[in-house]
Amino acid sequence: MSTDERLASLIDRLVERRRCFALYRLPWQEELHLVLQREACPTILHSVEELSGRRGFVMAPFRTEEHCPLLLIRPDTVTDGVEDILRLPVDDLPMHPEIPSVTPRPDSRTRYEASFDLFSKALCQGRLHKLVLSRSHVTDLPEAFSIGNTFIRACRRYPRVMIYVCHTPVSGLWMGCTPEILLSVERGEGHTVSLAGTMPVADGIEPTEWNEKNRQEQAYVSDYIRSCLASHGITATEEGPYTARAGEVVHLKTDFRFPLTDTHDLGRLVADLHPTPAVCGLPKAEAYRFIHEHEALDRRYYAGFAGWTDPQGDTQLYVNLRCMEVTGGHKAVLYAGGGILASSQADSEWEETIHKLETIQRLLR
Repeated sequence: MSTDERLASLIDRLVERRRCFALYRLPWQEELHLVLQREACPTILHSVEELSGRRGFVMAPFRTEEHCPLLLIRPDTVTDGVEDILRLPVDDLPMHPEIPSVTPRPDSRTRYEASFDLFSKALCQGRLHKLVLSRSHVTDLPEAFSIGNTFIRACRRYPRVMIYVCHTPVSGLWMGCTPEILLSVERGEGHTVSLAGTMPVADGIEPTEWNEKNRQEQAYVSDYIRSCLASHGITATEEGPYTARAGEVVHLKTDFRFPLTDTHDLGRLVADLHPTPAVCGLPKAEAYRFIHEHEALDRRYYAGFAGWTDPQGDTQLYVNLRCMEVTGGHKAVLYAGGGILASSQADSEWEETIHKLETIQRLLR
């Protein structure tokens, strides 16, 4: 067997044995990182602030609720590099109990347009400046579906983004290809991004001319991040906005970099950044509440965040975009969303979600 075949088999066996694990690869890197926990259930946290001082792989929902809690996979085994990962005695690991399967809700443009009307009305009334409207798409999996092979294809196809596959008895099985850093800390430097505005890549050609709606949407997110960092006494250097490709679309992106040597209270900074206006809206608290009350979708872990955190080392947390949840009945739920302003049109916003969904759908064909 080739290295890819052995790795795909190992990932599939971890899922079959219902192990609590995460495997991920950071943008522009080849090295894989595996976080594996001995016990069946991950640590359940009740707030993002509780991440302070914790080490492990995080799966955080958009909204922390009893049925969808914030999870931390404890790093009982942390293995870097394919060859070392392949040496793990996966077949010696015991089988964990079956987990309840999520019943996917069929996709509906009618339901999306009804939500769009509610969102648009609130924006036109001036109650909110921006809202993010999400939807899901339920698809049948290929007959010979392998999450291991799908993960490897994603790593090959999308070098610019963070790729992960994560399974716990609480969350079920998720995979994502996300371009958006929520917070990165490496060697005393913090990094976050403003990522908003979307255009499709057509025939491999990346568009570069951005309309006013996209520029305004990106500016809203950048303004929020500036004020959020300032509230923590942080002054950042900025680069952007510039065009950045992510799968089958491009976004407007601004990088914010800043000194961050004291990470003992990292959870508080992450809590203030999450959810960013790129997946929520502005004003943030009002938009967050409006989405909870009016969006016809349980986002679950979509638009939350995922990644590694270590108060004594590096932290790499990414917004959970371009992701799918593998459910019972040999199906997957794909998630996508888009920023809505008062000037937005339902047809163009629906088309934007189609382009975003294509990032995962290409991997399933």
